[in-house]
Amino acid sequence: MNEIRFAVLGTGGIGRRTLEVSTYRDGLTPVAACDRHGVAIDHDGLDVDELLAATEGNIASDGGVTRVKETGEQKGVAASTQADPTATPIDDVIAESDAIDAVLIALPNFEHEFIPEVADRFVEADYSGVLVDVLKRSRVIGMLDERADAFAECGVTFVCGAGATPGLLTGAAALAAQSFVEVEAVDIWWGVGLKSGYEDNRGTVREDIAHLPDYDLETVREMGDDEIEAVIDDHDGVLEFHDMEHADDVLLERAGICEAADVTVGGILDVTSDEKPTTTTVEVTGTTFDGERGTNTVELDDDTSMAANVNGPALGYLKSAVRRNRVGEYGVFGPAELLPRF
Repeated sequence: MNEIRFAVLGTGGIGRRTLEVSTYRDGLTPVAACDRHGVAIDHDGLDVDELLAATEGNIASDGGVTRVKETGEQKGVAASTQADPTATPIDDVIAESDAIDAVLIALPNFEHEFIPEVADRFVEADYSGVLVDVLKRSRVIGMLDERADAFAECGVTFVCGAGATPGLLTGAAALAAQSFVEVEAVDIWWGVGLKSGYEDNRGTVREDIAHLPDYDLETVREMGDDEIEAVIDDHDGVLEFHDMEHADDVLLERAGICEAADVTVGGILDVTSDEKPTTTTVEVTGTTFDGERGTNTVELDDDTSMAANVNGPALGYLKSAVRRNRVGEYGVFGPAELLPRF
């Protein structure tokens, strides 16, 4: 496979770590990155170390990659773009998309329509290539499926829910299900330790809090940082979730594995420690062709971080999608429908 030139929309925790992980993967060249107020573009390849150093301490804030432009430290950025932040960071990336093979969308999705509408903007610009997201919400998958024909007409291969859950664990469930002729239940239970806390993982923590009883996306979207931190403090930094609306359910259903109603997702988030509060597991229960009922279990090592389990698969699915795109396979794909490439 030829070198893949890719962009990252969003330089919060997921976006930054994706750029970092990409430096350990062959065949990937990050050429663009943006946040709400700024953009860095270099078609010869961004200097990831320089970019991350310049944005350190500004994750999901008004700083972000804008600081790279302001200091002029990012090689290859035209002098005319160094002085001021941009008001149209996504549009600036889209304007350069003819030279971009794939785009990882690492943007907050508190508005259910947001990521689908970002995809619309690429289609309207006649982009032909790969779009990958790490969204979590089940209801968004349907919005993307509604756009499948538009993606196919434009030449877009879209992989939805390509992180850990949905993503890596969805794919693991699909593999574990192969032992059975009928799948009865898929139970996903995750553990994440984030000692860096809310400050460095705002989008992820907010989305998770929206799954707590008495909260939803609309409520959490309106909450200030102090209110979010108060919720975390009320739980002593350890949040436990059950029956989450994670897209694993509809993604496994669309892949023909089981009914969406047979999938449950839950887990524990600890923002006081980097150690996982519980082991991440996928249990698939079903009946074999010879009438035996059993449960296949996939377990992740406790020492693998959330970043490793989210960003590694995201880049693997991005690579796989580029391969599909280059042979003319367009439309919407889920993580249970293709294997990520290393």
